[in-house]
Formats: sequence, structure tokens, C-alpha cells
Amino acid sequence: MEDKIKVGMADLNVCPSPGILTTLGLGSCVGIVLYDPLKKVGGLAHIMLPDSTQIKNNSNVAKFADTGINKLIDDMIKLGANRNRLVAKLAGGAQMFSFKSSNDLMRIGDRNVIACENILNMLRIKVLSTDTGKNYGRTIEFYTETGDLLIKTIGKDTKII
Repeated sequence: MEDKIKVGMADLNVCPSPGILTTLGLGSCVGIVLYDPLKKVGGLAHIMLPDSTQIKNNSNVAKFADTGINKLIDDMIKLGANRNRLVAKLAGGAQMFSFKSSNDLMRIGDRNVIACENILNMLRIKVLSTDTGKNYGRTIEFYTETGDLLIKTIGKDTKII
């Protein structure tokens, strides 16, 4: 069994096949997987917030959708990935708590998903599949050999997207 490369919160990593990238406990955070299916190079970012320009302490590029995705692409290209072949899968972005107000700031999961989708769209990276929203956390494993994204949720069936 290959070693799993753990990606922490507000972190990212890349690896060639047959590596496995994993991140635990995606709540409102979004796990973004980028993949070059020809070179079998994968990358995973555990994004916490949608936009680095809204935050004063934004030195950690992996924390934000706008900066994390670009860093992921750069790191994958260094491993031989071709930017024009990259495809994406998204998981997470849950609304973990219910709020009485309809304040957008509380909808961080939704905002993270929308920001990721918008950035990928601007970069012309096709999103192949998503497992986002709802009100539960997820743990994900990305298999660079096959391009499969395994999603584990407590109390629910494991699924592959």
C-alpha cells in the first residue's frame, strides 16, 4: 500500500502516481483536487477561506481559494503536469452549524465553494465532479494512479467521485 500524504488545514501538497493525497475533517473548508490525467500528477489544497484580499494576515497562500489554487498549479507544473490538461474535483464546503440570521459571513462553506468554482472557471480548469454543501464533514483521499476521489463521511456510505 502506498504511503498517504497528509494535507493539513490551510495546507497543500502535490505528488506523482502512485501517491495518495488525503485531508481530514473538511467542514466548511473545501478540498480542491487538481489532476493531470496524462502525467498522473495530483495536487490537493485544504482551503479555509475564499479570498485572501479580505484578510489582513494572509501570508499562508494555502489558506485561501484565490492564492492556494495558483500555488497548487505551480507546484504541479514542477512535477511535469501540463496546465492545459488539469481537471478538478471539489469536496467539502458544508454548512456545519445553522444560524438564525441570513448573514452571508456565516455561509462560509457556500462562499468557499463558489470562490473555488469561480477561480477554476477563470483559469479554464474543468470541474469533473463535486461533493459539496450539506451539513456534514468529509475526509477525502485522492488516488493519483486512477484519478479517483474517495469521500468518507461518518454515518454515510463511502463514495468515489
